[in-house]
Amino acid sequence: MSNDTGKGAGIYSPLVLKLYDWWVLGISNHYAWECPTRDVLLPFFRLHSGRHHLDVGVGTGYYFSKADLPASALVTLMDLNLSSLQAAQRRLNRPSTKVIQHDVMTPPPSGMEATFDAISLFYLLHCLPGTMDEKAAVFAHLKPLLRPSGVLYGATILGDEVGHNRMGRKLMDVYNRKGIFGNRHDTRNGLERALQEHFAEVTIRVEGKVALFEARWPML
Repeated sequence: MSNDTGKGAGIYSPLVLKLYDWWVLGISNHYAWECPTRDVLLPFFRLHSGRHHLDVGVGTGYYFSKADLPASALVTLMDLNLSSLQAAQRRLNRPSTKVIQHDVMTPPPSGMEATFDAISLFYLLHCLPGTMDEKAAVFAHLKPLLRPSGVLYGATILGDEVGHNRMGRKLMDVYNRKGIFGNRHDTRNGLERALQEHFAEVTIRVEGKVALFEARWPML
């Protein structure tokens, strides 16, 4: 496996981030991945958001900005890309927000164990290199950060097996060739197996070409 996670993260320059909501959350989600942001992804994010919440792969901070979090909620943002972290932190505009620049394919900094009620990974996994079995390292690294009653949840664009439409096939070809995506062979069953290695309760549903997943009760 190539462990160059920088290719997927590095695309998000300040200029690209200005277009992200329009292109990814608006056009691509609706027409290519057939999973509308406002109707599907945002309600899913809101449903599982926690009072102590870690978001991994933060994008522009769109989901938190629309999540109607209580003032007492404590948010931590984790991403390899500093521009994304800065954009999300500005958008969230909460003085208590913590920011961690970190590669999720490596063990997290110490001192974060059993801290979070919710950990979200929206559109992170399909940007990582390698097979789904190799991407399971993410779950191994994040599992100890959950409180016993917490939930790890997110969304990821699946690979060729879901039968992408014409626009989706074109974007898949370009993004995978450039290393922005690494999801050509990602499957629902592969995601389920990867999650079940680390969690006792796993739920996955597919909306359009996107798998929405939640996992609970980390195994010790």
